[in-house]
Amino acid sequence: MNWESHKILAESNQWSAILPETALVFLALSLLLLDMFGGKPGRELIGRIAVVGQVILIFLSFTLLRNNLGIHNQETFSGMLFHSEFSQVMRIFFLLSSLLTSYLGSIFLKKNQISGTEFYTILLLITAGLMLLAQSNHFIMLFVALETVTIGFYVLVSYNRDKSNSLEAGLKYLIMGGLSTAILLMGIVLLFGLASNPELPGMSHNAMKFSDLDIFLRLNGDNVVAKTGVLLVLAGIAFKIGSVPFQIWIPDVYQGAPTPVTAALAVSSKAGGFAVLITLVSGPFKPMAELVVPVLSLTAIVTILFGNIAALTQRNVKRLIGLSGVSHTGYLLIGVVAIYSIPTAESAIVFYLITYLLASYAVLGVMAHLSVAGKDDLQELGDYQGMLKESPFLSGVLVLGLSSLAGIPPLAGFIGKLLIFYAAFQAELYALLGVAIAGIVISIYYYFGWIKEATFRFWKLPILGAEEPEAPKEWSEIGSLTRVTLGVLALLTLALGLYPGPLSSLIGG
Repeated sequence: MNWESHKILAESNQWSAILPETALVFLALSLLLLDMFGGKPGRELIGRIAVVGQVILIFLSFTLLRNNLGIHNQETFSGMLFHSEFSQVMRIFFLLSSLLTSYLGSIFLKKNQISGTEFYTILLLITAGLMLLAQSNHFIMLFVALETVTIGFYVLVSYNRDKSNSLEAGLKYLIMGGLSTAILLMGIVLLFGLASNPELPGMSHNAMKFSDLDIFLRLNGDNVVAKTGVLLVLAGIAFKIGSVPFQIWIPDVYQGAPTPVTAALAVSSKAGGFAVLITLVSGPFKPMAELVVPVLSLTAIVTILFGNIAALTQRNVKRLIGLSGVSHTGYLLIGVVAIYSIPTAESAIVFYLITYLLASYAVLGVMAHLSVAGKDDLQELGDYQGMLKESPFLSGVLVLGLSSLAGIPPLAGFIGKLLIFYAAFQAELYALLGVAIAGIVISIYYYFGWIKEATFRFWKLPILGAEEPEAPKEWSEIGSLTRVTLGVLALLTLALGLYPGPLSSLIGG
């Protein structure tokens, strides 16, 4: 490599382009130093500092960093990253999700009297990894960022190390995550090895880069090895988003993980997988539409049906959230399929993810507030009986969150589904639309079953031969922070359903 090449390489390393990610890493390291040298007073401030730091970063991202300091629609770091409007929106999405996870973490850690230093540190590093993942333009960057996120979740899932269910969930996530990593890496190796073959048209020495791989696949779309590589990469991503047949880990891991981690898996991890999927489908895998569209379509159908049908018999609320999340993955996959025909479907997916974030954290916030120390994984639908009488505020938040997840108008979840379905209609995906509507009808049963427990059943009604679910003995007082956080989530869920225009304009819809 000559001097000119070194100069070009150095000029492409624009560190200001990843200022938010760098700030998160420094914040994480600062928390560790504060834990080591700050003594007990310092450790008590760690959670607050983590939250304040993220709030400042979100504010800057909405204002000063909105255009990423002028680095827009261009590559940096020798093509490793590509900074688009989509990636910028997703960065803010992951920051917001991390902030809400930190809020849930403060509730969980306090109830269970667990140190939070490592929790906040790992969460910040995971968030930085997810933000880089959304900007990935190269398979090496994609793999490193994805594994940074996955390894962090290995630890957080089993963070409540005194609980056997949490440790079991961590082990299951580790095994399934290792399998998905192997599958993904095999697909990347096949594509790289094939695209580096000088005997094939479109050969590239930088086949890991998405734009070079795009050119190669356009010229070699019928190659069996190329098709195999694409399918393996899609299978590796399927684990991250929790689609069939890689959803088997979700119920057990969601139940065993601490509630804040369940929230991060349900929202951040899923959104990270879809960010990668959208990047690949609208980029290097676009020439493989004849292969990808049928595979993703079939996956969407089975995922919607499995998630909704499996959730019907669930009584444990965390398992129910997990299985209902599988069905939401199916709805989002319909949007991904539509991207091949309707590029604006990308904005519909982002809108759906934002509405899913608001509703999920509203519901999980109520769950975290009602959980009993040491029994975070045992919360049942029966524990919500009497909520309307004892806590009208939490009951209202829960109803709005669950109704939005079910897609009931005029809430944001309804608009999110409507935008996805409209894109599918434009793309003439009528069969997928039919399955999605059937899935929504099924989901109303279990979502409204939960709402019924919280609003209409004030007293326990004994069922012959059934054990009484153990409800919290006392309804703890709701703090001002809880009222503000959950109230804002509920109001935004309602406001975006009534006035979706501002958000659609912001994300480019």
